[in-house]
Amino acid sequence: MSRLTPSLALALALAVVGCGDDDGSYFIPGSGDLPACSEAPAYDLRGAWYDYGTVTIQSAGCDSEPGSVLTVCSLGWAATILTIWCYYFFRDPDRVTPTREGLIVSPADGVVSMIGDALPPPELGLGEAPLPRISVFMNVFNCHVNRCPVTGRVEKIAYRPGKFLNASLDKASVDNERNGLTIALADGRRLGVVQIAGLVARRIVCEVSEGKALATGERFGMIRFGSRLDVYLPANVAPLVAVGQSAVAGETVIADLASGEPARMGMMR
Repeated sequence: MSRLTPSLALALALAVVGCGDDDGSYFIPGSGDLPACSEAPAYDLRGAWYDYGTVTIQSAGCDSEPGSVLTVCSLGWAATILTIWCYYFFRDPDRVTPTREGLIVSPADGVVSMIGDALPPPELGLGEAPLPRISVFMNVFNCHVNRCPVTGRVEKIAYRPGKFLNASLDKASVDNERNGLTIALADGRRLGVVQIAGLVARRIVCEVSEGKALATGERFGMIRFGSRLDVYLPANVAPLVAVGQSAVAGETVIADLASGEPARMGMMR
């Protein structure tokens, strides 16, 4: 999912070029071997080439104003840092998913922020009784690709607009914008997974449709720039993680449909 677009490449180029004159030209420090002046076509940051003029690349011997040099250098480095961070944010590494039948894995990278019984969103059709819920909070530095927690068929997808409160708050499950999936399991039970937008996140991406069969750990979407995933387990299935534990999407086992083990407890050490 990581892509280096022309506009991102331009930002990197600006950082390398680094400095410029008031007339829009740039020079490369220490480039004494270059001709006095050479020209390159201008590039529109929106992604299209246009010919209103040219950008002049100067050697270090050309004159330039210190103020303009500082401004363009600062913008170039700022653009580079932002580019690298965006490239890092949209990374999509492979994961090793446990394949034993019945295991439920974390749908997101992050920290287990809440565990407890809660009413599932009514639009998922999971009933009106509280179900075991595991919440995984993702900060802006986590990989934000979301993965299916269990093998099953997408029975229902339900989007609900809402607020953009801090996703770590309990009320974010009710008030925030969200997109929920109801997954039908082979044994007839159902599981809910809900993508919740956060304070910074402003776009939920769901790349599957109703009726699609998903395998445990398979990618199904992402939330951009900080958010939360809630998993509503079938009744009487105990969470096998603890609050504060780090989770890895597609790898960390958070519950086991075939186990009678009681809920695990944890202690920060």
